Amino acid sequence: MNLIKDKTFGGERPLFAIKDSRLENVTITEGESGIKCCRNLEADGCHFYGKYPWWHVDKSLITNCYFAVGSRSAIWYSNDMTMRDCLIDGPKFFREMDGLTLERVRITDADETFWKVKNLKVKDCVLREGTYPFMFCENVFVENLDVESKYVFQYVKNAEIHNARIITKDAFWETENVTVYDSILDGEFLGWHSKNLKLVRCRISGEQPLCYVNGLTLEDCSFDAASDRMFEDSILEADINGDVTEIKNPRSGHIRIRGKLAQLTIDENILAPADCKIETD
Repeated sequence: MNLIKDKTFGGERPLFAIKDSRLENVTITEGESGIKCCRNLEADGCHFYGKYPWWHVDKSLITNCYFAVGSRSAIWYSNDMTMRDCLIDGPKFFREMDGLTLERVRITDADETFWKVKNLKVKDCVLREGTYPFMFCENVFVENLDVESKYVFQYVKNAEIHNARIITKDAFWETENVTVYDSILDGEFLGWHSKNLKLVRCRISGEQPLCYVNGLTLEDCSFDAASDRMFEDSILEADINGDVTEIKNPRSGHIRIRGKLAQLTIDENILAPADCKIETD
């Protein structure tokens, strides 16, 4: 493998179409498309400052690197990538990709990050700020994720999430086949219009959660007092640990509450078959 070490590059496409190369302590200064149309690359201890520095790169390993604010839209159309121990300050990373693994990566501006990524694995990562991270992703596995961003995991298909802390708004809308284990989910309007959404041992906060869901499963989950008007027009099987503030117009299924239900709202807007069974202890 060709070694490129202790170098600085700038301008337009300075490392265009390189392959079978390892970059150590390389700096890509202000400019555009520093690394583009490449294959089989490693980058360690590198710094990226210019726009679009890593496009159309197949089979790559990025470790201990820094992506500055100016490196917006840095990594697109790149398949079979692993990134570890990196700091990202730029927005709009990781789009239109297949085969991406992140470990111990911190993203300080997660705006429009992870769009249309297939076969995505995320472990021990932190996301802050921004809107719509993980939009349109498929085949996702997440472990130990800490997120404080808006509109997380919209339109996601086939995802498994473990030990996440998600502070957000309108998360998991229009998802399909998503399971979340042992996580904190804090935000309004959780999971609306989703299909086959399963939550296991999750702590849920926020107004009007889990409405318009087709195939909702809850196992040993709990809700805070702010979680009102839940389950409207949803078809569900739910086992809830603790008190519930309000359930409104569930369409069908079975709800068991190991606690008290403060309010049940059934009005003229409930949709057929309107046969959900509710039990309390």
